[in-house]
Amino acid sequence: MTDRPDPFAAPFGSLFGDSMTIAELADGAYTYSGAAKPLENFSFHPATHVFHYGSACFEGLKAHRQSDGSLAIFRLDDHVERMRQSIGRLRMTVPEADLIRTLIVDAVEANADFTPDPPGSLYIRPTFIGTTPNIGAAAAPSDTGLLYVICSPVGDYFAGGIRPLTIYVETKVPRTTPQFGMVKSGANYVMALGPTLDAKRDHGADQVLFATTDDITETGASNFFLIDDDKIVTRQLDESFLHGVTRDSVIKIAADLGYDIEERPLSPTELASWASTGEVFLSGTAAVVAPVGTVIVNDAPHAVRDGQPGPNTLKVREALTSLLTGDAADPHSWRTTVTG
Repeated sequence: MTDRPDPFAAPFGSLFGDSMTIAELADGAYTYSGAAKPLENFSFHPATHVFHYGSACFEGLKAHRQSDGSLAIFRLDDHVERMRQSIGRLRMTVPEADLIRTLIVDAVEANADFTPDPPGSLYIRPTFIGTTPNIGAAAAPSDTGLLYVICSPVGDYFAGGIRPLTIYVETKVPRTTPQFGMVKSGANYVMALGPTLDAKRDHGADQVLFATTDDITETGASNFFLIDDDKIVTRQLDESFLHGVTRDSVIKIAADLGYDIEERPLSPTELASWASTGEVFLSGTAAVVAPVGTVIVNDAPHAVRDGQPGPNTLKVREALTSLLTGDAADPHSWRTTVTG
């Protein structure tokens, strides 16, 4: 393993294990050989449905090396259920939960040796695509598909490790279409790409927080939180944005730590006011818990407290990372131990 590229030096998600798992959908049923196979390229007809009509969705979860040397997947069953929901939104045949679970576990076990020690992890990417070659099927789902899982050894999502991020608040352009806001579909991310690149260029921002019609939801890749010594505040769930598994983990961990939980509407005006005394952070499978040091509201920058990661943010992050790596008890039964 010593001659492999360092996941902390490579861009997040650019390195891969050497194995993958695949199940094929045809005639309304999925077929899986029962074992991982070598990672290899696919070959598709130029008319394949996914290229033209966006019949694709994915998940993102992680396996972490534990303090005792074992390997555990975090909140496996919750990600499986969200994947099933996403495939259903594509109006495709929804696989049984046991199949997705098996594909993930088999892929992780086959790539276990690629898992870096903490704070690194093995990022897991289950993906579904429609494969029917038909450019006349704009108003029909694909008849066939591939459900597959690949793995990537990763370090920090944001370059530079734990550092205060700069967030630009976008109030005009929506992150995605409402009916697909809670689905991990590529179309959601490409819609957020332009505003994010513009904010990086014009404001030095790391991420864009979408607050269309002054209603804060999430950034292009993470859920969003306010926190102080007493409470944690985040936007209540609806179908306009992703129901993050890490978001749910943060809420439950914060409650365990004694914080009051508020899930309610948030406005950019409240965010600007909060920044002077409270803390702000992002959460996600890739980002874990990422502190925010500056928020840009109406093109005006507002330092979050002193601009450095706050003690409450770091407290929640430490509680979550200790749970991920087996250094803390697992009161919610979120870890699934696998061979490796």
